Amino acid sequence: MKISVIGTGKTGSRVVEMLGDRLLDAFDESNPPSVEKLKKADAVIIFVPGDAVPKLLEMVLASGTPAAWGSTGFDWPADLNRKVQTMRTRWVLATNFSLGMNLIRKAIESMSAGADVLKQPEFSIHEVHHIHKQDAPSGTAISWKEWLNKPAEITSERVGDVNGIHELIIKTATEEITLKHDALDRSIFAEGAIWAAEQLVSNQHLSEGVHTFGELFDSVTKPTS
Repeated sequence: MKISVIGTGKTGSRVVEMLGDRLLDAFDESNPPSVEKLKKADAVIIFVPGDAVPKLLEMVLASGTPAAWGSTGFDWPADLNRKVQTMRTRWVLATNFSLGMNLIRKAIESMSAGADVLKQPEFSIHEVHHIHKQDAPSGTAISWKEWLNKPAEITSERVGDVNGIHELIIKTATEEITLKHDALDRSIFAEGAIWAAEQLVSNQHLSEGVHTFGELFDSVTKPTS
């Protein structure tokens, strides 16, 4: 399998490094992608800021190449799934490509249901990232709130070169519960993006269209009995 990469910043460059001989091409401002170039790849992994997505969206779509998007800070078109289906291809959109984040997702969903028995619980989410991250709150923090499905304040902090720290705090008058995920190395996002790209190509259980990273994860994992 040959994979191309668009975006060679902090995470994209790690993807390029980890792909090794599976890398077909790495695109950036000095080597821009095109529809024809993207068609040569089995899949494409994209790590660009949200404001760069509009310039790439139609190009990637026109190529018909399975695409794993790690871009946040962008509002995806409401008809995106239909367009991807029309091209007979598969995309995955992820706010965070950490495979471990899917364990967090399941934990948050469980905590949300269990919190209903607590007396007047208050929910808050705090995220910390490097000073160069453009969007706040992070896409991951927004996803945490969606998984929680409860009113929650999100606070953000930008410090040094932090890869990503997220905390969910559930507080009552008598107790406090904290769930934390700390990205110790950016390679977890690269590993997850490569895994996702491979699933788009090889997982026959996936339908054509747009998928979440969680859907890919759930399609290859089964709950323990």
